Amino acid sequence: MSMVFLTRTEVQSLITMEEAVDAVEAAFGAWGRNEVQMPPKSYLIYDGHDGDLRSMPAYIPSSGATGVKIVTVHPNNPEIDLPTVMALTVLNDPKTGLPVAVMDATHLTAVRTGAGGAVASAWLAIPQAEEVGLVGAGVQARYQIEAHFCVRDIKRVVLFDPRREACESLAEWIADIRPGVDVEIGNLKEACDTDIIITTTPARQPVVWDQDIVRPHTHLNGIGADAEGKQEVDPLFLMRAHLVVDDWTQASHSGEINLPLAQELISREDIIAELGVLVANEDRSLQKELTLFDSTGLAIQDMATAQIVAIRAKERGIGLPLDPLS
Repeated sequence: MSMVFLTRTEVQSLITMEEAVDAVEAAFGAWGRNEVQMPPKSYLIYDGHDGDLRSMPAYIPSSGATGVKIVTVHPNNPEIDLPTVMALTVLNDPKTGLPVAVMDATHLTAVRTGAGGAVASAWLAIPQAEEVGLVGAGVQARYQIEAHFCVRDIKRVVLFDPRREACESLAEWIADIRPGVDVEIGNLKEACDTDIIITTTPARQPVVWDQDIVRPHTHLNGIGADAEGKQEVDPLFLMRAHLVVDDWTQASHSGEINLPLAQELISREDIIAELGVLVANEDRSLQKELTLFDSTGLAIQDMATAQIVAIRAKERGIGLPLDPLS
């Protein structure tokens, strides 16, 4: 009847990025085969506080991973020395409903988001992709590039962010974990002249423009637009790219496509596929095309990675045991 509580530091020690990428890819595949339960995430908007709370339940029967994550996003938090994103995940036993683990999911959210972007690139970017442009040099950019090292032989990374200090810090971090990779701080055009572009900004108007993208096979991961009204990419690019989403329902109201849909610049018929369907069908037919992946973040990603953490914690005797019924 015991439950374990895991801190952020403990969670960090219990899962690697390689494991997260594999788990997230498997979860997408299960989703594509209609083997999971996952209602769309729900939002509480804190008017006047520039923040929101999101509730994300899911169940993956094949692994028994089930539970719910709550995550808050407050862009102004760094001004008061708090993370922009904070999260907590509860895992339950599907047989009894008993909670089996409660864990800090701030780190895990960042990891599974990075893993999701890498899975998209694995299925949508050209196999020989070796250059990545990072638009936005915040925390999530680190997880994105770390995850991409797991799926492509990246030799060059171009950073663009108006905050020079953020670029310099990210460049140093990449050099530490991948000493052989060429890391450059460039302008937007240079960051977009790459095989894979990754946007990780909180923008509410485009920061990447159609004319900046010059390679006919470029793949773009739109990571930052994960709530209604957010937008990072020029709709003109969306209108000519092959569009893939993680989940139509979520993406249509809170992803990169939400505003172009509302403005009737694109329609549902313009969405080529959902990523999980491509994974389930082993379909890599879009790899030589101009593509955009709209990432909103799925609860199955959270449950799949949290399950690894919980199993590893039990094996190693890590965490604070609690009796949920006491």
